[in-house]
Amino acid sequence: MSALAQGGQVGDPVLNTVVFGAFVVITLYVVYRAGSRNTSTADYYAAGGAFTGVQNGIALSGDFLSAASFLGIAGAIAINGYDGFLYSIGFLVAWLVNLLLIAELVRNTGRFTMGDVLAFRMRQRPVRAAAATSTLVISFFYMLAQMAGAGAVVALLLDVHGKGGQALVISVVGLIMICYVLVGGMKGTTWVQIIKAAILLLCVVLMTVFLLGKFGFSLSALLDQAAANNTKGEKILDPGAQYGKTPISTLDFISLSLALILGAAGLPHVLMRFYTVPDARQARRSVVWAVGTMSVFYLATLVIGYGASALVGSEKILSATGRENAAAPLLAFEIGGTVLMGVVAAVAFATILAVVAGLTITASASFAHDVYANILRGGKADAAAEVRVARLTAVVVGVAAIVGGILANGQNVAFLVALAFAFAASANLSTLLYSLFWKRFNTSGTLCGMYGGLASCLLLVFFSPVVSGSPTSIVSGVDFHLYPLSNPGIISIPVSFVCGYLGTVLSRDKADPAKAREMEVRSLTGIGR
Repeated sequence: MSALAQGGQVGDPVLNTVVFGAFVVITLYVVYRAGSRNTSTADYYAAGGAFTGVQNGIALSGDFLSAASFLGIAGAIAINGYDGFLYSIGFLVAWLVNLLLIAELVRNTGRFTMGDVLAFRMRQRPVRAAAATSTLVISFFYMLAQMAGAGAVVALLLDVHGKGGQALVISVVGLIMICYVLVGGMKGTTWVQIIKAAILLLCVVLMTVFLLGKFGFSLSALLDQAAANNTKGEKILDPGAQYGKTPISTLDFISLSLALILGAAGLPHVLMRFYTVPDARQARRSVVWAVGTMSVFYLATLVIGYGASALVGSEKILSATGRENAAAPLLAFEIGGTVLMGVVAAVAFATILAVVAGLTITASASFAHDVYANILRGGKADAAAEVRVARLTAVVVGVAAIVGGILANGQNVAFLVALAFAFAASANLSTLLYSLFWKRFNTSGTLCGMYGGLASCLLLVFFSPVVSGSPTSIVSGVDFHLYPLSNPGIISIPVSFVCGYLGTVLSRDKADPAKAREMEVRSLTGIGR
């Protein structure tokens, strides 16, 4: 009988800490070397556009394959089977929207941030302010998921079970992440993403091979054992274990799907990464490489999730500290013992650190470039001063992420990321598409679309079971929820498109035809960028 089954310590906290410490030391050195060549805002925000499509594609997958993918999706599959795999499908299909509609056009139109694209043919101040607000809100919700994942991993791997101890380690993770951003900028952060993506992919592929080997490389045998060791039985092999039981859960599934598929195209930290390559061809190549890398990863999560159900069991996963988020680490201990657990510790921490670093630099760049440089300084800010503001903002954003992560500790991280996707699809996607493809679109439409989508999303989340009214709510013991769905996308995404349309056709603002033509030429050719 394993230590897990006996209720003993899972893995060796000392080994886990040493492996993670080694990763931190190595990557901090890489960040320092890369960051020492940051001499301008272009270097700090966009790595000087010096990365190839292959490098950026791997970094994109590193940015996108967050704690939600490694911990949350594996746990969702382990507990709910097929319905949990829907997260993987949604995250992957979302990249087709990026490839076909967003990547090349955004790369050709902007310089550093999403605000550059949205403000190209609009009034600068209000639109950049709206873009910065949207970026900060979305980045914050995405960070909540990563920090919640940090709490779950730390609790399990380092044997820290008290809330105070978990809060302390979440703080340490946040401080290390702030160091990455302050020292390395986008160039250093990109190299951390590349290293982390390679390690993560290798780890999940090895776990998949080891796991299939235990069942004689028979997927059927693995699935049979997974059903036998899950409280939901054979239901985890078919749709409907989590969604589809009631009309409300069916609507929740549709809402989740809309958010996952449409949200990736509006994520600020993903959009910003298209500026780290020299031209549109490399931007397209980045997406192709990212999709290929992530396809391998998400197929592996299917085996890992069902494997966790087969070898660990749904009851033990849900009773562990971290609940669903603990499925992958518990499985690693079952199939590889203490050594594989130590590797998973490093990979999980690296995943969280790298993704939060990417989010932090995006949020800080948006505030410094859009608000400080273009709103407060009228586009005439000194480059050194702008970078200083970005670094100061990174500290503030990092501290906010630490506090939010402590509050969200214990939530399923895949679910929290789905909320961030809903915010991105609601606030950003409609305005990006209208700006790129609708010549009549104007400043009033931009503001109505962004603020309408963002406000409706915030309101629906606040009055949803996410915040109150269910056993897994962030605020326990109270119930003020009015909106029955956990994901707001089914309402907030259409609201943003409708608000953008009505704001345009009902306002007296007139679009600038010359600017619209210039934006069309630039987005398609890159001329004049």
